[in-house]
Amino acid sequence: MKIDLSGKTAIVTGSTEGIGFAIARQLAVAGATVVVNGRNEAKTAAAAARIREGVPNGQVRDVAADVSTTEGCATLVAAVPDCDVLINNAGIFEPVDFFEATDDVWDRHWQVNVMSAVRLARAYLPGMERRDWGRVIFLGSESAFNIPADMIHYGVSKTADVAVARGLAKRMAGTGVTVNSVLPGPTLSEGVAQMLKDAQAATGQSLEQAAAEFVRRQRPSNILQRAASVEEVANLVTYLASPLSSATTGAAMRVDGGTIDSL
Repeated sequence: MKIDLSGKTAIVTGSTEGIGFAIARQLAVAGATVVVNGRNEAKTAAAAARIREGVPNGQVRDVAADVSTTEGCATLVAAVPDCDVLINNAGIFEPVDFFEATDDVWDRHWQVNVMSAVRLARAYLPGMERRDWGRVIFLGSESAFNIPADMIHYGVSKTADVAVARGLAKRMAGTGVTVNSVLPGPTLSEGVAQMLKDAQAATGQSLEQAAAEFVRRQRPSNILQRAASVEEVANLVTYLASPLSSATTGAAMRVDGGTIDSL
């Protein structure tokens, strides 16, 4: 089985690091022309350069735009008017107790995690429908189903992502366009590494050990009993972005290590 995305243009929002960067790199390996996106111009250009260095003959562009805003989404669409694959990866998380989470906290998570994806899907899906081929993937989270008590605002935003993806899949019924969501569990991204920094300092554990301890303590239903790598998440996303996934749409695909305790 060979994934070939030659001739396809793929946009990955929030792809300067973490899961987004791993997805962008995997799509470039598969032959897609990849658009790396981030808010900071220098960081976005550097991420694109890193992919070019690691993927000989890879076709990679960089577009700096803050997709949490209407203006930022418009900037991205103006730079890349059409795409075949849209990966709505841009996202944030911040542990804040419900009674301390202000309207600003809720709104920031909503704009970054949900509205960026809504705006870009609205912009790019009509072109995919005209061409009768396209892939839209929302990065959700196991937290969409296991709402974390210390990040209710985050969990709610990810539940919304899964719901929008399901609704859009129905809206695109009968076309060659599929829409799915992907649900990572705890993943060794830069954000998680930052969150675990104090635990590492206190225990002397490696990042992998600290992450595994976090998983066992905070996600006891996790069957892997470790954090996933960003590449493991990117593998599933790359498959869903390919022609091989043509019969999968409207699905919430789990790469959560079995954390969601359901059949």
